[in-house]
This record gives sequence, C-alpha cells and structure tokens, in this order.
Amino acid sequence: MLASSFSRNRGKLKKLLGIRARLALLALILVAPLMLERARSLEEARNKQIALAYEDFSRFAQHSAEGQREVISAVETVVKWAAHVQASKEVTGRNCDSLRANLAIDLLRIRNLMIVGKEGRVECATRNALVGLELGNWAFFNQARQTRDLVFSDFMLARTDHEPIMIGAYPVAAIDATSDTVIVASVNLSWMSKILNDVGGRPGMLAVLVDSMGTVLAAPSDQAGMIGQPLDRVPLVSAIAAKVTSSEKEAESFSFVGPDHSRRTISFARIPGTQSRLIVSIDEARLGADINEEIRTAYLQLGFVCLFVLLGALIAAETLIIRPINTMVAIAQRFGQGEWSVRAPRRRLPAEFVPLARAFDTMAARLAERERDLIATNDRLTVMASIDMLSGLANRRGFQTRLDFEWMKAQQHNSELSLLMIDVDHFKLFNDTYGHPEGDVCLSRLGETLAGLAAETLGFAGRYGGEEFCLLLPNTSATCALEIGEKVRAAVQGLALPHATSNHQAVTVSVGVASTTPVDTLRPSDLVEAADASLYVAKRSGRNSVAGHGLALSAGTGEPAALAN
Repeated sequence: MLASSFSRNRGKLKKLLGIRARLALLALILVAPLMLERARSLEEARNKQIALAYEDFSRFAQHSAEGQREVISAVETVVKWAAHVQASKEVTGRNCDSLRANLAIDLLRIRNLMIVGKEGRVECATRNALVGLELGNWAFFNQARQTRDLVFSDFMLARTDHEPIMIGAYPVAAIDATSDTVIVASVNLSWMSKILNDVGGRPGMLAVLVDSMGTVLAAPSDQAGMIGQPLDRVPLVSAIAAKVTSSEKEAESFSFVGPDHSRRTISFARIPGTQSRLIVSIDEARLGADINEEIRTAYLQLGFVCLFVLLGALIAAETLIIRPINTMVAIAQRFGQGEWSVRAPRRRLPAEFVPLARAFDTMAARLAERERDLIATNDRLTVMASIDMLSGLANRRGFQTRLDFEWMKAQQHNSELSLLMIDVDHFKLFNDTYGHPEGDVCLSRLGETLAGLAAETLGFAGRYGGEEFCLLLPNTSATCALEIGEKVRAAVQGLALPHATSNHQAVTVSVGVASTTPVDTLRPSDLVEAADASLYVAKRSGRNSVAGHGLALSAGTGEPAALAN
C-alpha cells in the first residue's frame, strides 16, 4: 500500500515538475537573484542613511560641545578682563560710560555685559535697559559669589526678546577679596539655532534644545513656535518628555511609538557645563521614505519581472519545446497506427527538432518498406498455405475457404452450386507397381488437367487429399455438372497414363456430382457429403464413371435428402 501511494505521489510530482515548470523555475533562478540584489542594495542604502542620521547627531552633539567650550572660553576672557578693570577702580557714571565705550565693538557671541553691585542690582550695563535689574535671587549668581569662580546658568530665554541665551557670572572678589561686585555676561545662542536648522531641516528629523525643566530654548526656524513651550507640549516628543528631563545620563537613545503611530528613535545629549540637553527625534520611516519607495518599486519590479519571465518561459516552452514534442508524439502515434506515409512538418519545427524529424521520416520509410515486404511475405505464405505444391491446385484448406465463400454468395443470389469429387481409380496399385515418384508425376498431370478444365468452366479445382480431387462449380445446375464430370473423366482417360493393373490399362477416375441451391437449413458440409455419396456410387458402378446426386428438403421434416439422378 505504501509502495502504491509513493508511486502515485511520484507520478503527481513528475507531472507537477513538468518541462514547463522546470523552465519557469530556471528563468526565476536566473532573474530573481538580480532583482533581489537590487532590493538588498536599497535596503543597505536605507540602513546607511539611518546610520548617517545617527552619525550626524553625534557630530551635532560634538559640534554643540565645541561651540559651548568656545563660548565659555570667550566669556571667561571678557568677564575676567572686566573684573580686573573693576578691581582697579570704583564704578561711577563716568567709569560706566567708559566701560560701554570700550565694549562697543563686536564681542563675538557676548550679548550684554553687566556690573552687579552688592545688593544684586545691575549698576552698569552695555544696554541702559538692563540697569537696575535684580539678579540677586538667581542661583548661578549666588553660586558664583560663594565659589569665587566663573559660573554659568542653564540655557534660558531672554526676557526682552525671548531669544535663547546663557548667562555667566564672575565675582571681582576672585581678584580683590574686598569687592562685592560681580561681572555678569549674557551669551547669544543664535549659533545653536543654526545647528538645529542644519539637523532639523531633514525629513523625519526634529532637533530641539531644552533646559533642565524641559522648556524648549531653541528649535529649527520652521518650528520656532516651540520655543518657550514645555517639552510635553511638543507633539512628536511629548510622550517621552518626562523620561528625557529626568534622565541622569549624559547621553541616551531609545525608541517609541509616537502619537502619529510612527516608530521614532529619540537621542539626547547633555550640553557640557549645563543641565540643558540637545534632543533629536528620528522618524526612520520618513527619513528613509524615498528609499522605502524605491524598495517598494524594486519589489514591484521584481514581481512584474518574475511574472513576465514566467509568462515568457511558458510561452517559449510551449512554442519551442512542448508543441514540437506533441507534434512528434502525434506523428509517432500515427506511425503506430500504420500510417507510414505521414511525415514530420520540418518547416514548422525549431532547428533543434529537425534532426529528430528527419530520423522519424527515415524510420517511417524503412518501416513502410519492411511492412510492404512483410505483407508480400504473408501473402506468399497465405498462398503457400492454401496451395498443394505437388498438383499446383488449392489444398483442402484453400478449397474449404473457397467453398464457404461460394456457398454464401449462392445463398445471397439464390443460385445453384455444384461440386465434383474426383478419385483416381486403383491409385494404391499404381504406386505399388510404378513407385511413389511416378505416383507424384501422375497426380501432377491430373492437377494440370483439372486446372485447365476449371479455367474453361469458371470453376475452382483443388486437391482434397491423397488421390482425391474436387471441382467447385458456381452457378451450375446438376445437368451441367454431370456433363462437366463426364468431361473430367474423359480428359483423364485421354491422358493415356499407363496403369497395368487397371482393367482399362490406363489411369482413370471416378466422379461424384452433387448440386444444390443453398438455404439456411443446409451447410457447405452437406454438399461435400452428397458429392462423396455420389463418388461412392460411381466406384460401385465399376469405376471410370460419373454419378450424380442432388440435395433437396425432405417433405414435412425440413431435413436434407439425397436425390439420385
């Protein structure tokens, strides 16, 4: 059972993996890797683009740190210079004017320079609007007095124009311990906005600067409305605002699903010397949107190319292989049916099949020739099987075949059929006297004589067996049959073949004649039996004689009966 099941499955597999499927699979094997390689290269390009975005963020953080160090260094130089100047004299209205005059030039990124007195009130500033401003409650200001060193605030927004700034405080007491004056400088962070524009201007990327409380201090120009807003109100990063502001790490990255259901990656880094953080939100889907579209296009192209290749392979297989094979199979089947004249249509076959078609044609020609020879041989064998080689007449088999045919023909046309049974008189004595070779010569001469008479009377002569012959006479009445029987007897005696043991001193024959009109109740064997009975009568009559019987239906019984002439 397992063997039969395996055989069935194997047959189904062979049918499934036919030549069409194999060619289609080969075409896919040739084409698919090329298209997949293109898709893979686009995948790599997308991954490289995402990796490049992270590298840009790293460079962005590094650039910010370097800018921060430059700012700190510049501010430190200016405030220490101002502290030395302040330590050498008291601040008066004239001295304040002198300070403004000396700082009228471009101070790099320093926005304002202020001198704050003991009470924490601005006593002198490069901008008159800042004089009288209270700074005593600021943590960085008090820390600078306590540490007697330069201290910077977090990034913050200026009260006058809401621009992002950072403030540095340096006490004069670091130079003159008796002084309560503090030099304060505010730094412009416009350089930070430029960096944010460079990074945040890319599709799928958002860059902001927030202070320690999570307030947005700087953003790209197209997102300027975020400045001054808490981080938890920024749509794309609101979900992770608390995690970013509460993190103690200098830098960190993590992924989350945003309100727009897009997966985003957040990376942030602390600005050295402050509690402020640079935050970059990366939407990988938008960042690689162009490449993703190219990848989708590549896969669509792969599908279409594979489809066209499959169709092309199937059409090519059908045209170049399957159809020629079916043509050759049909020709072979016609060969098997004996149509040897069929020839392969070479003009409609691919060049690769022409040698096969030529071989088919050659084989068909040879088989046709062999079949003709075989038919001729069979005909000769049939004739030989139906001919008596000694007498040259039909043998008993051939005679029986002809009798059946003539019987059926006479029955169809309601015509008479006569039969002569001929026996050589005292033939055993002839053989004993002259020998068998002479007996064969005698039979051969009788066969020639009967053949001549058969041709003359339109009859059919045969050797029934031994020294007994027969002559079948279609469309011949009993009377005519008796006359022909007499011709046979006379012709044989006229041969004058010597027979010393015969009363006539020559070879003679006895002839039994039977005639009938075939009907359904009679058989061909009935005619033979009637002729044999007539032959028996002729022999009983002294031989060298002719006796005749006719077949008729017995009245009332429907059985055949012999009627003597």
